[in-house]
Amino acid sequence: MTSNFLLRNAGVVFRNRPDAKTLQKTAMSLFILLLSCFTAYAQSVVTGTVTDKENTTLIGVTVSVEGKSVRTLTDANGKYAINVPADGKKLTFSYVGMQTLTLDIEGKKILNAVMGSANELTEVTVVGYGSVKKNDLTGAVATLSAKDFNKGPLIAPDQLLQGKVAGVQMINNSGQPGGATTVRIRGNAAVTGTGQPLYVVDGVALTSNSARPSASPSSVGGVKATPGGGLGSAPGGNPLNFINPSDIASMEILKDASATAIYGSRAAYGVVLITTKRGASGATKLDVNASTGVSNLMNQLEVLDGNQYRSALNKYGLTAGDYGGNVDAMKAITRTAYNQNYSVGISGGNDASTYRASFGYQDQQGIIRKTDLKKYTAAFNGNFKFLDSKKLGMDVSLISSQYNENIAPITNDAGFTGSLISQALSWNPTRPLRNTDGSLFIENGRIINPLAMSEAYSDKSKVSSILGSVSPYYKITPWLEYRMLVSLNYSSGVRRNSTRSFINIEGVQAKPADNFLGGYASYSNSELLTQQFTNTLTFNKEIATKLNLNAVVGYEYTNYINKGTNMNASGFGDIPVDYTDALQATPPNNRRMSSFSDPTTELQSYFARAIFNYAGKYLLTATIRADGSTRFGSDNKYGYFPSFSAAWNIKNEEFLAGTEWLDQLKIRAGYGRTGNQEFPSGSSQKRFAFGYDSGGPTLTGVNNENKKLKWQADEQINIGADFGFLKSRLTGSIDFFRKTTTDLLFPQIPFYPSAAGASVTWVNLPGKIINKGVELTLNGSIIDRTDFSWSLGGNATFLDNKVKDIAGIINTGTLNGQGLSDVTLEVIQSGLPLFAMVTRRYEGLDAGGFSKYTDDGYTLYYVGNPNPSVILGISTDFRYKKLSLGLNFNGSFGQDIYNNTANSVLPITNLGTRNVAAPLLNSAIQESLANPISASSRYIEKGNYLKLANATLNYNVGNLGKTIKGLNVYVNGQNLFVITKYTGFDPEVNVDKSINGVPSAGIEYVPYPTARTFNFGVNFSL
Repeated sequence: MTSNFLLRNAGVVFRNRPDAKTLQKTAMSLFILLLSCFTAYAQSVVTGTVTDKENTTLIGVTVSVEGKSVRTLTDANGKYAINVPADGKKLTFSYVGMQTLTLDIEGKKILNAVMGSANELTEVTVVGYGSVKKNDLTGAVATLSAKDFNKGPLIAPDQLLQGKVAGVQMINNSGQPGGATTVRIRGNAAVTGTGQPLYVVDGVALTSNSARPSASPSSVGGVKATPGGGLGSAPGGNPLNFINPSDIASMEILKDASATAIYGSRAAYGVVLITTKRGASGATKLDVNASTGVSNLMNQLEVLDGNQYRSALNKYGLTAGDYGGNVDAMKAITRTAYNQNYSVGISGGNDASTYRASFGYQDQQGIIRKTDLKKYTAAFNGNFKFLDSKKLGMDVSLISSQYNENIAPITNDAGFTGSLISQALSWNPTRPLRNTDGSLFIENGRIINPLAMSEAYSDKSKVSSILGSVSPYYKITPWLEYRMLVSLNYSSGVRRNSTRSFINIEGVQAKPADNFLGGYASYSNSELLTQQFTNTLTFNKEIATKLNLNAVVGYEYTNYINKGTNMNASGFGDIPVDYTDALQATPPNNRRMSSFSDPTTELQSYFARAIFNYAGKYLLTATIRADGSTRFGSDNKYGYFPSFSAAWNIKNEEFLAGTEWLDQLKIRAGYGRTGNQEFPSGSSQKRFAFGYDSGGPTLTGVNNENKKLKWQADEQINIGADFGFLKSRLTGSIDFFRKTTTDLLFPQIPFYPSAAGASVTWVNLPGKIINKGVELTLNGSIIDRTDFSWSLGGNATFLDNKVKDIAGIINTGTLNGQGLSDVTLEVIQSGLPLFAMVTRRYEGLDAGGFSKYTDDGYTLYYVGNPNPSVILGISTDFRYKKLSLGLNFNGSFGQDIYNNTANSVLPITNLGTRNVAAPLLNSAIQESLANPISASSRYIEKGNYLKLANATLNYNVGNLGKTIKGLNVYVNGQNLFVITKYTGFDPEVNVDKSINGVPSAGIEYVPYPTARTFNFGVNFSL
């Protein structure tokens, strides 16, 4: 057959004129030809929404066609649309902190995705030296992911969990940027040390020490850097400051002994596992976070202004003390503070390797003049797989940081001279801070101008840290894996402290008549080094029909090194340089130096855990750890820490299989034993400190040998239940626990009179500390609609604390200030709660304005308990379309606070020379100016409070063009208000008032005040 036409150069040339039928056939042939060509390059559009397992939409998820270069990101509502080539079969969803998910398209036009947390690993929870399915957990473990954290420019990771977890109390000890915090899990049981939990970052256990040198006197384990004049000891810093909270993906809190026993001798106070963010396979992604904010003093104390002070002088008939002014000294030393926070994360990878690198900068000014913290961080996480089989792999982690602090002269135990806050509060409000010529007013005597103190004092610290680990692993079989981890954690700190010669502090102020030029300075440095070597073998396989075994065995070796030096001098005069740069410009007899190197602590450990799971219904976990430590006596080098727990997944039973309203019901029970080795290195050995006096070198005893010194032990019983109803619209858990602490580590001080050179002996005290309580957690999705949702969550912990079977009384909780020399408030005594407040019982004022006490003050009574009976956390989130609001409250009830500030800084006896507390003038009976300052229950106040600690208003703008993805704009507030009857700065306070290493609780003494902060921020992806 001869064709009637030819195709020539994309045109049609007819040989003969075709008829209509031929034209029809020709047109149909051309249409089919063009359609087949188009189909070869056809694309279909697939749309959908990406959420997490709690139905929260995810912004900025990378959606890509598997094997193609086509990708897009989800918008502010978690929605996406992607053009899929005809030969595209699967979509891959990747997001930092979440599991990578791959779904078949199968001709679908709408494909919704639900992503699980990368730390859940198909609904698993990270536990010590491994991970287990959430449904296989038999212990009390709480998990927080990034979306659960407190928001805003927080400095340290422990601030992320405040109010979020039942059984966990987190207290900011003061408002100082980067200041220390107190974290207690299931009550207080520490008679020495801090009582803080063990923190583990990506498998590396941290110490509780900070490399920031101390500014307090110490003979061993610290450096002397405090001048005379009663300024006192400066509060410590937070050892977690080196971590950027923006780099954290999740935190697991292990609360009961069945969960913590795998960490043995370091787990008595609980364990917090921190997992940092990882990369995900897919195209390179850049995440940017930026915020700026402003802070002011949250609460003012009620003191007299100038006019009120004059009125008080008249009321009391005083003719002296009015200098004619009206000065607010607190305002003079405080300011509006600003903060800046920037964080950038770069991530990506493929099936063989993923990575994430991040960089952060934080500049947070303090509300006290001349105070701030600047922090620089960089981190890297890499996950690499080798060989065609991908059985060989390596995880690499690196965190590096440097933070610089300017620290105010605010101390824990200042005497009459006071530190900056007490100087400002007690300053006579009628007296100018400056002379008429603008110079600082300074008088001879012991009353110090707070503005002059601020100008005279300089305290700068710099801490540099690096935490690195390499963890190669090999999958011997699909169910057997060997892993090794080698890590190094190194920190060094430098601190430069100086006080100029013009300030009227004894030992600092120049005295030309005595040939003393004045001025004081110290230079200190310290080093901390921890090395950890861990080897584990993990087994996870079904060993019989319906019976699965998840087991791990391991060996670990860790050593700790801590050393430091200090140089200090006095007598500089008014030289025009920083004193710390010219220590040599002082008389040789005025220079002092000291150094220390703690004995290296070594910890050798063997551990094993087995989790049996039968049919997903019946679970049994058994753990054992053996720890050998050089800290303990030769007769008790090793301690053994077992635990057992079981659970019953009742929901998985056949008789509940058809119960649609019930999603989860599991009952748990466990018992375990953990230990504590938080006390000075070398305490079981005979130790001496080197020195020198006019007769030559000296040796001074530090502690005596005790071969029988052994582990402090904590035994804990836990019974709990987890539940979920109505398609998980309501979920929660309840736990009952009892924790008993025995063999209490304690530094026994020799009785006096004692032989010269007598020193401390560390012993195990007989007796017990019992903490028992109930934890309740509830989370509800009250409204869950397309355009509007409301969720409400809360946790409550009910606690009871008691000391039993301890012989005698241990005193702690020193009180300071005028009239309170050698006064203690708290005791560790059998039958009372830990740190019970025992003092005079105040009965009011008599007719003459003098204090009345029960039994005339000769008998001391138990009058206060610093331990809360209830800890509360409440979180609620509202969402309307693109706008969302999150509120986080925390509270504490049942505890007492001793107001040492009111007791000794602002008493009525100040009137005429210094300021007083304003409420003292409202008393029905006029208090006598001669009323002696004395510790009593008068200054014990109820510490109940509920605080709106964190609130965030967020607007999801979405994508801007093709470059900016998932733009998010927010306003955040911190410490917005507190409901309390406490009259101090903030009921959330815990000033360190320890004595000889025995801690205290619930005492407030002129701390760095809390700030109220407002922040504005944005985050987006590129």
